[in-house]
Amino acid sequence: MRQGLSQKDNFPRTVLGLGIHSFTAAGDRQPVAKKEEAESQGTSSKFDVQGFLKETKEELDKVVWPTRQQLISESVAVVLMVVLSTTLIYLVDNFFGWASRQVFG
Repeated sequence: MRQGLSQKDNFPRTVLGLGIHSFTAAGDRQPVAKKEEAESQGTSSKFDVQGFLKETKEELDKVVWPTRQQLISESVAVVLMVVLSTTLIYLVDNFFGWASRQVFG
């Protein structure tokens, strides 16, 4: 069994809360403190609402929104597939109900 895994479930010890470790590509276990990890990522402890909203707007500007025609046609396709699926399930259910009534009376 590798060192960084628990013997019980093969989960990393960080999942089980038994220690904080990072794993290299070779599978070597290296302890890492939470504070050092946060500092290495350059994050601060405060939440910047204005920055969050700005980044959210920037990400939403990158989204390619569907045209009205695409939205309508894809919505119709979804509704048709739902109707088809429910109809198939209804028919199969009725068939098995009929078959069970024939067998069990």
